[in-house]
Amino acid sequence: MALDNILNIAELSAGLNTEKIGKRIIHITETDSTNTQALILARGGAAEGTVVLAERQTAGRGRMNRTWHSPPGAGIYLSVILTPRVSPNRLPGITLVAAVAGAESLKESTRVSVDIKWPNDLLLNGRKICGILTELHARDDGSHVVIVGIGINVNTPRDMFPDDIANSASSIMIETGREASRKDIVSSLLGHFERWYRIYTDGGFEVILERWKAYSGIIGRRIRVEQEGAHTEGTVLDIDMSGALVIRDDAGFQHIIYSGDIVYL
Repeated sequence: MALDNILNIAELSAGLNTEKIGKRIIHITETDSTNTQALILARGGAAEGTVVLAERQTAGRGRMNRTWHSPPGAGIYLSVILTPRVSPNRLPGITLVAAVAGAESLKESTRVSVDIKWPNDLLLNGRKICGILTELHARDDGSHVVIVGIGINVNTPRDMFPDDIANSASSIMIETGREASRKDIVSSLLGHFERWYRIYTDGGFEVILERWKAYSGIIGRRIRVEQEGAHTEGTVLDIDMSGALVIRDDAGFQHIIYSGDIVYL
C-alpha cells in the first residue's frame, strides 16, 4: 500500500469552487492540533473561512479531551475558522452543519454512504471514520469565533490504530478495500461545508436538521446516553432546533440531552 504523498495545495486550491471556505489554506506538515493553530490565527485576525490543514497531528483532539489518532499521509486533519453573526443559542448547530457536509462530501467523493452518530461522528459499516470537534471562543466585543475541526480516517491501515480504538475505529480504505484521494475528499468537503454554512447563516437550519436526521436514522431508536458516570436510557423522540436529543425514558419522562456519548440498544 502506498499512502498519499503530501497534499498538493496548489492543485487543491485550483479545483476548489468556493467563495470563502478554503480560499486561504494554511498547510502544515506537522502540528500539535489544527484547532489550536486555527485559534491562534483567528486571534491574530485571520479571515473567516481560513483552513488549517495538517499532514500529521501530535496532539489531535476529540470530544471530552480524547485523542484523535493522526498518522501522516493517511487521513485528513483540518480546522475551519468561522465568525458567524448569529445569536449564541444557535451556535451549537454548526456541528450539525459540519456533519451533514462531511456525509455528503464522502458520498460524492468516495461513493460511500455513512451514518451520522449524534452529535458529531460519521460511521461506515458501524465503525467511526470521522470525528468533528467544534470549539466556541467569545471575543471581547461579544461576538464569537468558532473553530470546527474535522478528522477523517481515509487510507489508515488497521495496524495503525491503537489497541484501545482498534475495534471501534476504521477507515475508508479498510471498509471499501480501496484507497481514496485525500485531495478529492478535502475539495468536496470544503465545497459542501460552504453550501450548508451559507444555508445556516441565512436562517435555514430546519433544512439542515432534516438532512441530518435523514443521515442519522436515530429518531425512534432506543439508546443509552452516558454522561460522566451517569446514564439515561430511552427512546429518541426528536432532535430539537439546538441540536439536542429529546428522549423519553421508560417511566415516560422526557429528557433534553445536550452532550454525552450514546450507545444504541
